[in-house]
Amino acid sequence: MKKTLIATLMASSLLGLAACSSVPFMDEDAPEPDYAAQAETISKKYIIADLHIDVPHRLHDSNEDISEATDGGDFDYPRAVKGGLDAPFMSIYIPANLEFEAEGESYKLANELIDNVEAIVANNPDKFALATSPAEVRENHKKGLISLPMGMENGSPIEGKLDNVQYFYDRGIRYITLAHSRSNHLSDSSYDEARPNGGLSDFGKDVVREMNRLGIMVDVSHLSDEAFYDVMEVSSAPVIASHSSARDFTPGFERNMNDDMIEAMAEKGGVIFINFGSTFISQDSIDNNNAYKEAVKNYIDSNNLDPEADAASIESFRKSYRQRNPFEFADREDVLDHIEHVIDLVGVDYVGLGSDYDGVGDSLPTGLKDVSTYPNLIKGLLERGYSEQDIAKMLSGNLMRVWTEVERRAAQ
Repeated sequence: MKKTLIATLMASSLLGLAACSSVPFMDEDAPEPDYAAQAETISKKYIIADLHIDVPHRLHDSNEDISEATDGGDFDYPRAVKGGLDAPFMSIYIPANLEFEAEGESYKLANELIDNVEAIVANNPDKFALATSPAEVRENHKKGLISLPMGMENGSPIEGKLDNVQYFYDRGIRYITLAHSRSNHLSDSSYDEARPNGGLSDFGKDVVREMNRLGIMVDVSHLSDEAFYDVMEVSSAPVIASHSSARDFTPGFERNMNDDMIEAMAEKGGVIFINFGSTFISQDSIDNNNAYKEAVKNYIDSNNLDPEADAASIESFRKSYRQRNPFEFADREDVLDHIEHVIDLVGVDYVGLGSDYDGVGDSLPTGLKDVSTYPNLIKGLLERGYSEQDIAKMLSGNLMRVWTEVERRAAQ
């Protein structure tokens, strides 16, 4: 009797297992999830923040009205609404050469660009609002307004005066990229062979401490590796890379961050916001662009041309070369690869979006050409198996966490 009962139970268990194992085969013909529709829903449900959009400098010498659809550029209000973009950080970009041309020019331009952002809001209070904290971003989102927080790209407007850090905080600046394409009085640049500071200058270290005190996020994009590690040593608060990508895909390109740097930043709670530019995320694009620049240089040198006097001839050669050798664009998958690399390395809590729209010219990847395309990026994340909760972190949750922590430490 006992043996018969055991046999019956075993047979029932085997039948149950067989039934369970057959479930996937029964679903083989089930329709694929509608990732596009899911992506659209997510893009409207959660705040999307982009840490680096170069609208202010684009508009500095332009009459474009970004509150309406524009023919040029990567950002305007209709496209931002379509893409679900809620908090684009306006880059107060200061060209690196200004620090070396005339005293006061960097400071002057920074104020003009901040004025321009304030004017956008003043002229369109039904569409845009300033934001100087995570709380204000959330409140603006509830009102249906696009927040325009500001970050300063290049610390040269500080001009050696520590009081200017407080001044720009009062004007609404909430992150400062310490240097840009040339080493300055604060920090060495990854693009500059001259490294006069050996990392951060002594004054640059004081500026980092003052940023910590006030609640301004320290941005390590553009810095030399030595300067990055100086920041990590000096800063008592988490730091960000507002628009950098993973050097693992672009060996030798110091502008991107290597794995050790990403890990060091994550250990302090910091976040890397991925740059979309093709020459930041694709080695093929870098090689293509380098070949183009070398060909132009050889043309100028071999013909003893003057860049100014012979500008027309040089431009003709540029166009002819590009007709024969088109630029090689990256695509959406390359951006997703960089995001996924950071997640595999340190986890989903330490990556976000820093597209560099309006800042990298005609080098944006296919599928992500302007601010209307965030749903396409979200669709790619869904296709790669990321949950809605993880995607929400990448879209803005990680920014809000690090920004709030910087504020909290400043309040202490």
